[in-house]
Amino acid sequence: MTPQERRSSASLALIFALRMLGLFLVLPVFALEAAHYPGGDDPVIVGLAMGLYGLTQAVFQLPLGMASDRFGRKRIIVGGLVVFAIGSLVAALADSLTGLMVGRALQGAGAVSAAVTALMSDLTRDSVRTKAMAMVGGSIGLMFALALVLSPLLAAWGGLSGIFGLTFALALCGVAVVIWVVPPEPVEHHSERRGKPTELLQHKDLLRLNAGVFILHTVQMAMWVAVPALLVAAGLLKDAHWKVYLPAVVLSFVAMGGLFSMERKGKLRAALLGAISLVLIVQIGLGVVAQTSAQPSLALMGVLMFLFFVGFNVLEASQPSLVSRMAPAHLRGAALGAYNTLQSLGLFAGGFLGGALAKWGGMPALFTSTAVLMVLWLAITWPLRPVGRPVRS
Repeated sequence: MTPQERRSSASLALIFALRMLGLFLVLPVFALEAAHYPGGDDPVIVGLAMGLYGLTQAVFQLPLGMASDRFGRKRIIVGGLVVFAIGSLVAALADSLTGLMVGRALQGAGAVSAAVTALMSDLTRDSVRTKAMAMVGGSIGLMFALALVLSPLLAAWGGLSGIFGLTFALALCGVAVVIWVVPPEPVEHHSERRGKPTELLQHKDLLRLNAGVFILHTVQMAMWVAVPALLVAAGLLKDAHWKVYLPAVVLSFVAMGGLFSMERKGKLRAALLGAISLVLIVQIGLGVVAQTSAQPSLALMGVLMFLFFVGFNVLEASQPSLVSRMAPAHLRGAALGAYNTLQSLGLFAGGFLGGALAKWGGMPALFTSTAVLMVLWLAITWPLRPVGRPVRS
């Protein structure tokens, strides 16, 4: 990477990190803390308050991605972060579940993932794009692990109001990073040629990647309905789960070096299929643990989490990189918007699927379903012919 590419990748990854930390801090304690609000004893309303973020994300990702193609990436990112901050403030000041729902919906309306990813594509060469995307994936993974440590402490200090207040501050920090740290965007990428989103339907490999990110995040959210319970059954208290997650996330970054090696050798397709297979093996392993053991082995759970994060991080780094390469230049923001829309829908679908299956079929049914989804993804992705990164002259 050139110095400017390193600055671009690090600063845009920081924007993702600041935004995702605020979101992740809420998740582990939302259901418990929402019980203190009027109507918080209704799990349906509480679930809706949590899920509204994913729904409004799905609605706004594509329009804002297209807007970034036309009006410029940075102004869309700043505007989206401001909307996200307003939503965080509304949730912080809320005294009812209705107020929380409005705040969560506004947070989701600040859907800047597509614009941020498109700007990263604008500011980096194809030859280093996957590394740049890996920095984003790595920052998200670290924020997830950090949130698991901090969330209970912050909830004890200030409840949901305090967490949403911190999220408001983090969003404003993100605005400052966009304005003063991220390098200027290339003007030539704001093409006057206006494309139609329907053009994306002509690109079968883009459709495969969109289906893949939907399945990945459906499986991720669904399995997280059950994994905490398995860790508790293994003898690990809830506030100590980070002792499994954090080492698994950190070690998975080390293992990701193999992805860049395979990409340099023109074996990106093999890396993708291998990562999908790895996540499939984890689902099968978790299903076996849930079916056969009343007290799972903590060491086995640690290994499964490590394998999951290796596969997940490889897919999170390589798939958006491929979308940015395969999409027509004048539709890059729209293509990444569609990709992030499917990602958000996957988060919503996974939460609903995981909760329903865990309630009516138990953990074995949940992990059987996630394994079937991974097999389906493997079949969908098999014909994919990734665009390789250009050889340096």
